[in-house]
Amino acid sequence: MKFMISGAAGFVGKALCAELLRRGQSVSAAVRSEKSLIENTENTVVGAIDSNTNWADALRDVDVVIHLAARVHIMRESATDPLAEFLKVNLHGTSNLARQAAYSGAKRLVYVSSIKVNGEQTSATQSFTELDEPSPQDFYSVSKWQAEQALWRIAQETGLEIVVVRPPLVYGSGVKGNFAQMLAVAAKHIPLPFASVHNRRSLIYLGNLVDALIACSTHPVAAGHTYLVCDGEDVSTPDLLRQLGYAMGCPAHLLPFPPGWLRTLGKLAGKSDQVERLLGSLQVDSGKIRHDLNWAPPYTLQQGLQATAESHRRLGKKS
Repeated sequence: MKFMISGAAGFVGKALCAELLRRGQSVSAAVRSEKSLIENTENTVVGAIDSNTNWADALRDVDVVIHLAARVHIMRESATDPLAEFLKVNLHGTSNLARQAAYSGAKRLVYVSSIKVNGEQTSATQSFTELDEPSPQDFYSVSKWQAEQALWRIAQETGLEIVVVRPPLVYGSGVKGNFAQMLAVAAKHIPLPFASVHNRRSLIYLGNLVDALIACSTHPVAAGHTYLVCDGEDVSTPDLLRQLGYAMGCPAHLLPFPPGWLRTLGKLAGKSDQVERLLGSLQVDSGKIRHDLNWAPPYTLQQGLQATAESHRRLGKKS
């Protein structure tokens, strides 16, 4: 079987290509520039992703497309019309790829969406499922939701099999963003005011996501479904920091502080979104993919955090 991976040079893409190659599969890697070629694959430089991208070379003889490439959340947005920029890549770029994939003879396209399509948070007793009414709250998640809807229309028109996967926060070797900041803080043994936080959040380790994407690419039952995926071990922010500290060899030093005060301070500092991700809950029910595909995450939360911490230490020593 031959796979085409868009966004092959990204955080998830590199790991996915490596695992597919390890399993003896043929891989066509679609990358944006010559600087990000993937070893042992058929590389195609596709440039910018939009409604005009030519995927023909990358799609040659491909059976399954796994579409990872996207315009993601940007902390310091500079576009005058951010929604239009998100839609250009995430909606129109995805639709263009799907139609070309169908025309090329590919059988299936696995689309990596986001749990943010479901919403930004859950209550203490709630978990997101595939049956929830979508509630995207920002331009990124709106563009992902619109792309999902476009793909289902294309599936009806062309017969291309579609599988949508909505992961929560992904962590693993090379992780960036807020998770990387937590690792850096854990390594410095900085006291943190989160001992009084009692939230629950679902995460997914990179190795688990890669395994789930391959299952969605190959299992005959997956076609036509949306799946929520996670490690299956929800964790609070203080517990996550403790486990990261343990994995880093730097025990976490957590101080009690009222979450309401933290939210107020976050608002005053213009960082309400970042603070809410540390204080709020976001739980995912992955029961459907486990039942339909007989899938189970091959790595535990502890194993994933340990591998992530070890990678962070190695990279820190090299820099």
